Amino acid sequence: MKKKYEIVLEFVKDISSETKNAETYIYVKENIKSYILSIDINTLALKNKLIEINTKLTFEDKKENEKKSFFNTTFATVIKVAENIEDKKIIEKIVLCDVQKEIYPKLEKVFCNVLHDSGYTGVKIKNKIDFEKLYREKFS
Repeated sequence: MKKKYEIVLEFVKDISSETKNAETYIYVKENIKSYILSIDINTLALKNKLIEINTKLTFEDKKENEKKSFFNTTFATVIKVAENIEDKKIIEKIVLCDVQKEIYPKLEKVFCNVLHDSGYTGVKIKNKIDFEKLYREKFS
């Protein structure tokens, strides 16, 4: 079966690591287990069946607290959908599932490098994101 899309380009669009001072850094390092990883996927239709997909990972403490850090990385992927693909549901699956499974290992590596380079060397993403499951839950 022929692939339904082609990745034309991919790049890191935005990286952010915010820790306001040493006291906050020490506090966060001791409490980083309370931080939650979230993912957000947005698209922008371009010309000639091209779609820009922005996948954003955010790692933050959702509790109200003065001493906290904030981390995020946005990874942009531009794909060209095959000419014979017109069905909106197929395109949604390509964007939300197929492309994500393909690019996620690179995005996760960039994101973990940001955390490690920011001084949080022990942080690992333990729970891998199951894009098939997320897609089924959203559209069933």
